[in-house]
This record gives sequence, structure tokens and C-alpha cells, in this order.
Amino acid sequence: GSPRFINPILALSDADRDLTALVYSGLLRATPEGEYLPDLASSYERSADGLTYTAVLREEAAFHDGTRVTAEDIIFTVHKAQASALKSPLRANWDGVGVEKVDDRTVRFTLKAPYAPFIENLTLGILPARLWQSVSGEEFPFSELNTNPIGSGPYMVAGITRSQGGIPSAYTLRSNSSYPLGEPSLTPLTLQFYQTEAALATALADGELERGSGLSAEGLRGITQTPRTAPLNRVFGVFFNQNQSQVLRNRAVREALSQAVDREALVEEVLGGYGTPLMGPVPPSLLKMEVAQQEGDAALAARQKLIDGGWRLESGVLVHGKGDAIERLSLSLATGNVPELRRAAQYLSETWGRMGAEVDVQVYEQGDLTQNVIRPRKYDALLFGEVIGRELDLFAFWHSSQRNDPGLNIALYANSAADSALERMRATGSDTERLELYNAFATELARDIPAVFLYAPDFVYSVPNDLQGLNLGLVETPSDRFLSVPSWHREVDYVWPIFSIRKDK
Repeated sequence: GSPRFINPILALSDADRDLTALVYSGLLRATPEGEYLPDLASSYERSADGLTYTAVLREEAAFHDGTRVTAEDIIFTVHKAQASALKSPLRANWDGVGVEKVDDRTVRFTLKAPYAPFIENLTLGILPARLWQSVSGEEFPFSELNTNPIGSGPYMVAGITRSQGGIPSAYTLRSNSSYPLGEPSLTPLTLQFYQTEAALATALADGELERGSGLSAEGLRGITQTPRTAPLNRVFGVFFNQNQSQVLRNRAVREALSQAVDREALVEEVLGGYGTPLMGPVPPSLLKMEVAQQEGDAALAARQKLIDGGWRLESGVLVHGKGDAIERLSLSLATGNVPELRRAAQYLSETWGRMGAEVDVQVYEQGDLTQNVIRPRKYDALLFGEVIGRELDLFAFWHSSQRNDPGLNIALYANSAADSALERMRATGSDTERLELYNAFATELARDIPAVFLYAPDFVYSVPNDLQGLNLGLVETPSDRFLSVPSWHREVDYVWPIFSIRKDK
């Protein structure tokens, strides 16, 4: 894809986010290990009640044009993120947050209620208010500053290559010698953009590029470089809508559908091995969980368990009851028109078919899936993915208050004990307590089986074998591969030890 909004407030595509991550910096910088480092800020402080965060800017904090970063720039950026007219994808993260200037180098954020994951908000890239303040809300998305940006990040724009139609096809960046966390060693850095995965794969195979991201298992074929991988902070699974499907209200059925899936085989067949099998709602980058190896045909074992519970096979489909009360194990499975999801849906259909389920796979274009299926909750089962933030905040996906649109609780899950654990997880600043609360929530979820968790896909990055300093670690979005970019290097200077001669007396 082509970059359109190199702007932390408006960035939508991976191309946008990649350049934004390199050109802009925030008060804090996330690390691949899941921590946060002061970036534009020299320090920050969270109040004991969790309601205020105060950040102090470095004296040397500056934009690429040499002007100082001040509290006004922070306030301006947050207000733009909150502006309803701009429809920033980050607006929900800043809803209800107050921001005020303490002095030129100090800014204070005030929350309505304790929210421990708020710290991630402080990584928001900061806009130079001096350049943007004269741009009206209507003009904001069309400003040239969106494609020729000035930030304060590790790299600055040195040149832009455009197609005959004027669309940017490559950006050349040079390192920012004033970057607080150290000037990157690799400079210049050129990002090239392709419209299809096939074109990108060809460019890599032909040596036109040294590294590339966004490739599937198929796209990696023919590339000699050994790719670096890390689990994405994404969870894919099948989410049940028990309000629409009567057969899915039967816990034994939901349990059998989960037990029938050989997740190791699914990852190998659907993702080419580039993924991690899952049994829970959290990706392995946040919590490590073992998935038991399955022996024999898991689908046949799950079928037998249902038969032992009173179900019977009729023409290859499990049925239960008699006469007018007869019930067939039949359901529809909705998903998006994406190669990975189509393959996963086909795998599940075949697996559950062997178990004795009648599965109608329904594939939708993304817009249609969102507007006509997910938002009105019109599905029996939904094969979909969730992006889990690095702060282990699952409220939006599982709290009962989020069951209806625009909430993201697509399993329509409701459990008061789970709700309580999720609410307390958001409020506590203790990692130990948050883990204990997660375990309490996970216990309820495992008991209720509102979904079948399947896998977390890997982020796959094809890089030269001599690239050093790359640490993928936690990857929430592909642009997170640049979290360690200040440390990337290719050459190492060997320093010989200096020997001194000591005279014995």
C-alpha cells in the first residue's frame, strides 16, 4: 500500500504506521520487552490513586526543524486526537482524558477513573503545534504535512520518490542526530511501497530490497533470507453467538467443537507453521500457555464424547432428541474474505464435519462483514481476530457492557465474576495483582466456553543475515518492528585490548 497519513493522529494503514513510527516520537517509547522508556520526557509520574500522570520534557527535546518541543505541542496533539471531526482511530483511547500545562516543560493528564493501561497512551507521537495550528479541521486530512512530515523521532524525511501519478512510492530517511535515545546507526534508510504482496516478494527475491514485511507463508517462497519471526499480539478464534444459534447454547457442543480442533495441524496447514496454537484469549507474547499435543483423530474423539452424552449420527450429522424436539448439530461460520481466514474456515469445516457437525461457511468482504454481520451480531459463529494491547486489557472484548455495537464483545459473553475481574484489572497498577485477576477471569471463560481459540499468527520479517541489533519482542502492529531501530547496525568495530608492561621490583 501507499502512505497517505504519516501522522500519529490519522495513520490507518501499515504504510502510514511504519513511517509514523520512524518519524515521530512520544513522551515514552515502548520497548520490545514490553516496558516503557522516557523518550521526549525526561521523567513521568503516576499518582497514588492512578488518576493523574505527570510528564516532564527533556530540555533538549526538539523537532526535526530544530524547534523545541513544549507542553503546548503535547496539549495540541491530544486535543486533535480527541476531536470528533477528525475521526482519529485513537480517539477512544483519549476519551474523557484531561490534559493541562503545568509549565513549558511539564504536562499533566487527568483520568476520570484509574486505568493502568493508560501508560501506553503516552507513546503517542507528538505533532509540532507551530506548523499544524493554522490548519483547520476540514483541511487537516489534506495537509501536505501528512506526506512531508516533521516530527521528533529517530529518523527524518530526506527525500520522496513519486509515481507518474504523484503517489509516493518510496521515502528516504536519514538519522536524527539529536534523537534523545541515540542516533540510529543505519542511515540513510529507504522504505519502498508495493501494491501487492506478489510485487513485494518479487522485489525481495530479485535483490531489489534488503528486507520486507507483510509477507504470508506463500510470499516467502523463493526468498533465500531466513526470516525473523515473533508472535503478533493477535488472537484468532471462533466466537459463538448463543443468542442466534440454539444448538450452540449447549455447553457440551461448544466443548466438543473446541476439543475437535488439532491446533498444531491447523497452524501448519493454514499458516505454513508461522503461528502459535492457542487455548486462551491472550497471545503468547503476553502470557505463555502450553497447548497439549493431541493423539489420534481429535474430531472422532469429540464425536464419541457427544454420542456418549446422548447424541446419535444420522446421515453423517449428529442429532439429539426425538420427534418435534429433534436438534441437528448445524451452524453457519462467518468470516472475512482473506486467504488465511478462508483456509482456516475450510479447515474447521472439514474438521467439524468429521466430528458430525454440518457447517455452512459464509465468506464476506470486510466492509460487508463489519456492517451487516458483526455490528448487528448476525452470525451463529464468527471466525475473526482481536488485537490485544501490550497492557493485557481485555475489557473491550469480554466485558458484558461491550456486547452490543460498538462494543467488541463479539461472543456476547456475560458473566458477573468475569466482569468484576476485568474491571479490577483495569484499575490496578500491580502486575502481580493483574495476573491473579486475569487467572480468575480465564477460569470463568474456560468454564463457559464462549469461543474456540485457535492461534496467534507470527509477524514475519525478511531481513539480511548480517543485520544486528534487531529485537522484535512484542509486536502489536507491524510497525513495532522499529521499536529497536536505534540499535540496528551492520558493522562492528573490533577494539584490540591495550596491553601495558609492568616492571617487577
